[in-house]
Amino acid sequence: MDVVLLLVAFGLGFVASAARLPPLVGYLVAGFVLHAFGQETSPAIELVADLGVLLLLFGIGLKLKLGTLLRPEVWAGGSLHAGLSTIVFGSVVLFLGAIGLGPAIGLTVAEAALIGFAFSFSSTVFAVKALEDRGESSSLQGRIAIGILIVQDVFAVGYLTASTGELPSPWAIPVIAAVLVARPVYSWLLDRSGHGELLVLLGFCLAIGVGAEVFDRVGVKADLGALVVGVLLANHRRSPELAERLLGFKDLLLVGFFLSIGLAGAPDAGELAVAGILVVFVTLKAAGFVIVLSRFHLRARTVWHASITLATFSEFGLIVIDAAADEGVVDPGWSAIVAVAVAVSFALAAPLTTARYIVFQRFRRAFERLERHPIRADDAFIEPGECRILVFGLGRVGGGAYDEIVRRRGPVVIGVDHSDDIVKANVALGRRVIRGDALDRDFWDRIVLHGGIDLVVLAMNDHEANLEASRRVRDYLPDVHVAGVARYVDEVAELRDAGVDVARNLFGVAGPGLADDALDLMDVEADEA
Repeated sequence: MDVVLLLVAFGLGFVASAARLPPLVGYLVAGFVLHAFGQETSPAIELVADLGVLLLLFGIGLKLKLGTLLRPEVWAGGSLHAGLSTIVFGSVVLFLGAIGLGPAIGLTVAEAALIGFAFSFSSTVFAVKALEDRGESSSLQGRIAIGILIVQDVFAVGYLTASTGELPSPWAIPVIAAVLVARPVYSWLLDRSGHGELLVLLGFCLAIGVGAEVFDRVGVKADLGALVVGVLLANHRRSPELAERLLGFKDLLLVGFFLSIGLAGAPDAGELAVAGILVVFVTLKAAGFVIVLSRFHLRARTVWHASITLATFSEFGLIVIDAAADEGVVDPGWSAIVAVAVAVSFALAAPLTTARYIVFQRFRRAFERLERHPIRADDAFIEPGECRILVFGLGRVGGGAYDEIVRRRGPVVIGVDHSDDIVKANVALGRRVIRGDALDRDFWDRIVLHGGIDLVVLAMNDHEANLEASRRVRDYLPDVHVAGVARYVDEVAELRDAGVDVARNLFGVAGPGLADDALDLMDVEADEA
């Protein structure tokens, strides 16, 4: 029957995706539907669910950069909003109990606070997917949103670690210390694990074998172990690659988690009513982010986009409530309530995310009244100075293009790259380079270009990035000439179809260039002879 579970999950996940909703909405519905037909969860599904949660936490650890968390709007704003949300949603649940509505009847203040705590989280899955689809992961609002999500996730892991109520083994301190001290070993293995299946297997071994299993053996929550080992590798140069390679496996395994929630039981009428009422208050959650983040001298537009990205309930709320139900702290029916609320919040957030620009323009003055001045330097308008040509991507190709333009036209070019390290390296070489991302609408809204731009060169390493950037350029600079590079013939055709005026195949150009240099070398040797 497990095969049937997967087939139904795929079918309803596909329907959800076609409706422009996260597939996990379909997985939750699949669990409810299958439960209605008498299907129950199985050890295989539960194992897959546990592995998915562990990989989720390990992936969060890989992205947990202390520099991001130290930003005041992240740690202070995220903590303040979490506290306010817990109070608001906990109070709403107590009120629903006072008026005699279903499962909320008879809740204690502590139980209501725990439920409010579960509703305080925003969805990491939804937010990261939305930012990636919009090409805004590296934008300021994207980094703020991801930082707040990590703060929330740390709170969740803290609860999960303490939820068992059991003291760790006396061996916990030396064993965990050994795990921490072994960081150079993990780094050494990561450097030498290639780019294929060995890298993926290393990720599983570190997350589940070293992190989860070792911590569990000494009486510490396995979830915390997966997170800690991920954090140990967060600053490694290959941690983004490892996180990306594990992403698909994590998403696949999390299907088991969402299925297991639905298979635990569909909500009754009273539970559906509670979920529906709580979903209405997700608007207060978004408003809370707008008010809190506005206190940190950010532009209204940055605040609005970060807040919309976070305006959902979370799969981590499900994990927290599920753990609380397993420990007998709350009624198991709350797992179904939170599951429905999460799914509906996604359904509401998807169209709102699409319409975020229209909404902001309509209420722009109201949002700007909340701004606190002066606006922070990293959110102020960018004024790069006079230029006629922009080069995006300052790797070998972009750097070579920059130097050739300067040689032939003089200092009329400015380079743009999303990496701080690359920007610093190019500035040290005497090039005019600023940090920015061609895919980020926030970058285009913030930049102040003096004089007309005649040409934009797209020299990024990722074809999809160049393709999407060409569309951004056409949106903001419709009359400018655009040049781009690609690795393959079909990619060159895609760039031209997207409106790129000059597209070149890197391999096609490299061959003649190599031959030209080789022949020059032969000519020099012949002259010397």
